Amino acid sequence: MKSIFTVFIVLISLHINAQKVKLIKLNDLEKRISNGKDTFYVVNYWATWCAPCIKELPYFDQLQKAHKDKPVKVLLVSLDFPSRYKKKVVPFIEKRKLTSEVFLLDETDQQAYIDRISPQWSGALPATAFINRAKNTTQFFEQEFTYKELLATFNSLQ
Repeated sequence: MKSIFTVFIVLISLHINAQKVKLIKLNDLEKRISNGKDTFYVVNYWATWCAPCIKELPYFDQLQKAHKDKPVKVLLVSLDFPSRYKKKVVPFIEKRKLTSEVFLLDETDQQAYIDRISPQWSGALPATAFINRAKNTTQFFEQEFTYKELLATFNSLQ
């Protein structure tokens, strides 16, 4: 009886964790952001194969936790191939225990989504957009951040 209960709990936790990474189209991501009228969004574009991305991901989680009671939302958008969703991206997020919202961009035309996200983006990773909905401003950075740099940039754009 105890082992059946343990298996049941494990299966439920795997299902819940798998839900932490959502496949999303760019149109849906744009709608998600446009619905937050007074929200300040920090949207980080990353991939599991990008070493600088992996290094800075905890900083974005730290920023989200530090501002959990404010209208601030960190969105982590993986640019891994959708075929890597279950085998690579979900286990990656689970292992690192990231708490920010995580999406996997489900688009096939890389150049088209790069151009839509930011005309100044070469496509290199990591990249981050700071979107202040209250001021209707967006700043895009194609760089790796330390936590100190991330916090300073965030504070300067509020």
